Amino acid sequence: MPLVLVHGSWDSHQDWDLLVPHLTDSFRVLTYDRRGHSASERPAGQGSVREDVADLAALIEDLRLAPAWVVGNSFGASIALRLAGDRPDLLRGLIAHEPPLLSFLADDAAAARMLEEVEQKVNAVAEQIAKGDHAGATERFVEEVALEPGMWARLPPEYRQILIENAPTLLDETRDPEAFGFDLEWVTGFTKPTLLTLGGESPPMSKPVMTKLAEALPHAEVHALQDAGTCPAGHTSRCVRRGANRFHP
Repeated sequence: MPLVLVHGSWDSHQDWDLLVPHLTDSFRVLTYDRRGHSASERPAGQGSVREDVADLAALIEDLRLAPAWVVGNSFGASIALRLAGDRPDLLRGLIAHEPPLLSFLADDAAAARMLEEVEQKVNAVAEQIAKGDHAGATERFVEEVALEPGMWARLPPEYRQILIENAPTLLDETRDPEAFGFDLEWVTGFTKPTLLTLGGESPPMSKPVMTKLAEALPHAEVHALQDAGTCPAGHTSRCVRRGANRFHP
C-alpha cells in the first residue's frame, strides 16, 4: 500500500527518518524534499502553495502510487488537504497533523490577539531572512514561534543546519497570499477516510482549526496525541498505522 509523507516548513525528508523503519513492513513509503527544501531545486522567484500541491500530485502520478495514503505535518498537511480537494482520485486516504490554516480563526475574537502576535513574530523572522541572517532568523523562529525558549540549543546540530539552509522557503510562504488560507468547501466532497491529529502540547489555536476541518470532511476522525506538539515525532507512526488499518484492514 503506497504511503507518501509530506514534511512541514523549514524541514526535509529527514524529518521522517525515525518513522520510516516502523512503516515499511506495511507500506511502500515515499519521502521527498519539497520544492526549495534541502536537495530539491530552489527556483528563482516567488514560490506558492499551488506549486507544492502540483509537485505532490506529479510525484504520485509519475511514480504510479495512486491511490496512496498521504500524510502531512504542519504546512505539509495544508498541501495534502489541498490535494484532497483538487485530486481526490490520487488519494486512498488522508492523515493531517495540525495544518496552519489560521484564516479559519479570522472571526474568532478570542484568537485575534494571539494571531496578531504570531503574525508579528513571523514577519520579524521573515524580515531577518530577507536581510540574509538565516541562522539568527532560524533560531528566533524556533525560540519564539515554533517551539519555546531554550529549544534551539537542545536541537541536534545536524537538524539545526537543515533548518538554517531551508530558511529562505519561509519568505515564499509569508509572501504567498494563499499560503495560510483555505476554503472548507474544497474538501466537503472528499469522501475518503481521513484522520486529523493534534498534539496535547500544541498551541491553543490548533484545536479550533482541526474542529472546523472535522466538520467539513465527511469521513473525518480526530485523534489527540497527548504527549506531542506540532512536531509529533514517534507518535506519527502509530497514527499512520491506526488510521490506515482502521479503514483498510
